[in-house]
Amino acid sequence: MSYRTLGVCAAAVALAACGGGGGDAGTPVTTPSNSTSGTLALSLTDSPACGFDHVYVTVQKVRVNASADAVEDGAGWTDLVVGPTQRFDLLALQNGVLASLGQTPLAVGHYAQLRLVLAENGGATPLANSVVPTGGSEVALKTPSGQQSGLKLNASIDIAANQMADFVLDFDACKSVVTAGNSGQYLLKPVVAVVPNLLSGVSGYVDASVAYGGTQVSLQQGGVVLKATAPDSSGKFVLTPVAPGSYDLVIKSAARATMVVTGVPVTANTVTAVSTSVAPLSPAPAIDGQATGTVMVDGVVNTAAVAATQKLASGGIITIAETMSDSTTGAFKLTLPAAPPWVAPYAAPPASLVFAADVTAGLSYSFNASLNGTVKVVGPLAVTAGGTLTVNFGF
Repeated sequence: MSYRTLGVCAAAVALAACGGGGGDAGTPVTTPSNSTSGTLALSLTDSPACGFDHVYVTVQKVRVNASADAVEDGAGWTDLVVGPTQRFDLLALQNGVLASLGQTPLAVGHYAQLRLVLAENGGATPLANSVVPTGGSEVALKTPSGQQSGLKLNASIDIAANQMADFVLDFDACKSVVTAGNSGQYLLKPVVAVVPNLLSGVSGYVDASVAYGGTQVSLQQGGVVLKATAPDSSGKFVLTPVAPGSYDLVIKSAARATMVVTGVPVTANTVTAVSTSVAPLSPAPAIDGQATGTVMVDGVVNTAAVAATQKLASGGIITIAETMSDSTTGAFKLTLPAAPPWVAPYAAPPASLVFAADVTAGLSYSFNASLNGTVKVVGPLAVTAGGTLTVNFGF
């Protein structure tokens, strides 16, 4: 199993020495000069999972097609076979760690669909795909009945002659694993982004006191979480690959106030430092509250992505917590700090970040549920220390 960690090179001004490619079909490969083909390289990475210590998937192959509408037995498929078939712990693929799935030659052109083919649970491998709930035992992860045709992923990949296009399959384990009532079953409903493997992003440190699995560091734009990770045991976090742009860095931890660094710049081939091990980010203690409720569609329970957001004094929106409603009961629960977020504009180290409580945001949260492209919003509502809000969604 091949792993690559971009964080090792985070101190460099440019990360070209770390290897890999930029996703723009810009890495030369050894093919004849008159070739009409290039190469696609794929890796796997992940964001934090909600309430799990391990999320395992066993990948057999990735199928590639130029048509976004191609069916499984249609024409035009090229298979990137993962040989031998590998079982990956998605939660080990954070902080810039990538697992290589391999590479395959492709004809020059644009490709709009990938299909991720997983092994089935059963026989000698009853736990080919499985989860370990926090504090619990390993149980099988039920995968879609159509998995033999592959989990369909939308893509936008350009293959140029004699060049390598380097892309990453970025799993969102928090949104991909859904509980099923009190049955003890867990369902895989994959949320996977196909993104260029850019050598740019953000790094930093949080205080060691919050360097545990319940802490999440994310990069957001307009309240949309584009990349997230959990800090390692030293407090270090690395958020890659990330496209150049301006981001809000959001730190959410249990029994702590949210910390936000606004206007974090990301430029090509550079990992932007936000904080150092000498001066880590240290969220202030706070008492949490909860928001619970259900998602219903025409009176029937359903699974939807549920999020809690806050509006900052600057007018910006940040997402504080996300989860999936239960597939059997429609129920969800979000834990939220009953404290204003602490916000600072970005300043490059060694300059100090100057945080202040955002009293405009205060303890108010808006809640949204997203299902098949439709979004329902409730709030803003105030969270109280140790209290529970009831938030129900009907579609």
